[in-house]
Amino acid sequence: MSPPRLLSRAARVIRKPPLVIVRRARLEATRELERLRAPRRADFVAEHLLERLDAASTDALWECLAQRPYPAWTRPMAHDVCDDVVAREVARVRSKAEAAMRHEITMLGPGTVQLGATIDWHCDYRSGKTWSPAFARSIDFADHPHDSDVKFPWELSRLQWLLPAGQAYMLDGDERWAQLARRTLDSWIDANPYTHSVNWVVAMEPALRIVTWTWLFHVFAHSAAWADDGFRQRFLTALYLHADFVERHLEIGEINGNHFTANATGLVFGGMFFGRGTDARRWSERGWRFLRDELLRQIHPDGVDFEASTAYHRLVTELFLMPALYRAAAGEAVPPWYYRRLVAAARFTAAYTKPDGSCPLWGDADDARTLPMRREPINDHRYLVGLVALASGDEDLLPLSSGPRSEALWLFGPEEAKRLPAAERPSQEPPSSAFRNAGAYVMRSGDDHVFIDCGPVGLAGRGGHGHNDALSFEAVLDGVPIITDCGSFVYTRSWEARNRFRATAAHNTPQVDGAELNRFDPDDLWRLSDDARPKLLVWQKSDGGHIFVGTHSGYERPPMHLHVERSIVHERGKHRLTITDRFEGRGEHEFAVPYHLAPAVTVTSVSDHLVATVGGRSFRIVWPADVWDAVVEDAEVSPSYGVAYETKRVVFRRRGGPASLVVTFEPA
Repeated sequence: MSPPRLLSRAARVIRKPPLVIVRRARLEATRELERLRAPRRADFVAEHLLERLDAASTDALWECLAQRPYPAWTRPMAHDVCDDVVAREVARVRSKAEAAMRHEITMLGPGTVQLGATIDWHCDYRSGKTWSPAFARSIDFADHPHDSDVKFPWELSRLQWLLPAGQAYMLDGDERWAQLARRTLDSWIDANPYTHSVNWVVAMEPALRIVTWTWLFHVFAHSAAWADDGFRQRFLTALYLHADFVERHLEIGEINGNHFTANATGLVFGGMFFGRGTDARRWSERGWRFLRDELLRQIHPDGVDFEASTAYHRLVTELFLMPALYRAAAGEAVPPWYYRRLVAAARFTAAYTKPDGSCPLWGDADDARTLPMRREPINDHRYLVGLVALASGDEDLLPLSSGPRSEALWLFGPEEAKRLPAAERPSQEPPSSAFRNAGAYVMRSGDDHVFIDCGPVGLAGRGGHGHNDALSFEAVLDGVPIITDCGSFVYTRSWEARNRFRATAAHNTPQVDGAELNRFDPDDLWRLSDDARPKLLVWQKSDGGHIFVGTHSGYERPPMHLHVERSIVHERGKHRLTITDRFEGRGEHEFAVPYHLAPAVTVTSVSDHLVATVGGRSFRIVWPADVWDAVVEDAEVSPSYGVAYETKRVVFRRRGGPASLVVTFEPA
């Protein structure tokens, strides 16, 4: 680790409470002992697996496990039944399965990646950099050469790209899909000994692999390719060790986020899968207890995940939902309040979904999923509403569901999936809504959609996957995306890009003197100071439109001493949006108020205003030109992890004393 980073990390540690430091030191010491214990534990589990699971033979254990319930459809499915539920689903599955057979994947960036005949499980294929096999705790994955991204081998090792092969097997029964899955698993197990590779660095990764591997087991359990005793023994031992690892390396912090939630989900899946023995019962019970506690902490009563990110809201909702489905499939109880919180999360998803089915680029996005039955398009979260509706039995959610029914088809089966509407738009438009706990506000009217952030920094004020986006917004007017967030692009692959995309200037919110509205250390990629403390002042809905007024304290600190207040007024039927920024304070300052245009938008200057044009539609942009200058600049928008498109942004600038800025977007 570089000296500056080492000093920065040490400074963060000594600021923590003494008890936290002691607990962390004890935990670190225990984990370091794994360097000696882990190989012996792996051998012991391999030798005593049948004894631990009270089984007479591997074949008997295999058959017993295959008969256990599972929270997804894993039986054969007729082609006509499949396509009746989701048009051309058979063709989609076959295409994706054939790509998996060729080791061609689309992951964490643009274009297709060729893995080659032999997969390098430790490689970031996009940069060509590889993490050499070693004890996991010896691998500094974040300080590897900065042009590499550890997320690639992690995502690759989750094996979610193999799911279409399992779907194809259910449709065709072709043994070559089972052979592909077995070859891939054999390769992974050989290349990643227990605790000794980059794919064991954090417990979230084996936890998510447990979910995928258990699904693959139930799909291919009775295939000829998976029939020999040697493979069965290796597979079950490796899966057992995955759950053992997660329990021993729980990612517990002062505030737990999606990593710990994934840990808990992995424990439930590991415990429910094996279903017998002391370890399995403990995994299941502990994981479920963690999930019940964390659901109330991580998802606000209004249904919004506290990490302040639409992508992580989707992931976390899935992580809480799937174990509930597993318990329900096994006849175990799921409390009504648990489903009620998931229903609230689904309602937030319905609210933030734009008319075209996409989601705002709020906070970080790394494309993560729990058990994705259909990965594309990555920013379409509509399916989540339907899944929660079917799981909870909440009939009021069904009219809010829309989009492809693939996820429901492969989780709940054809008959249940048919209960969901097969339409691109929901039959009942979600209402304009204020999610006050999270500080998220949604204005909706026909083809108009405005998403506003006036909430706390993500992860309970620590930053996490949240951005410097207080009072920022996205806008769709008359069905046309006009204003967009910039997304997040990448994490450790480029520290400069990571900090640039989460910075104030990358969002549609005022900036004063080039300062960050929440300060951050560029060497600490997941922490923001809780400076801004946004506050709602007005939220009104009427037949005429919507009014939002909010403020934050991000620039009230020295040397700016400025108060910022923003109002956003939307006029129903007119597709008009007016944003007013008011600044109160003294002295001269540099003011910049950017508006990032969606990638398809072009902007031209006409007399005393600008014209934004997209899809044959034009919108006037009007502002007080005698007080504020408008500059059109190059910008970037990242709609998904590792992908960035060129776009333009309009920046209103002024140097001098505080003065209000009123900007109106209206059809030309």
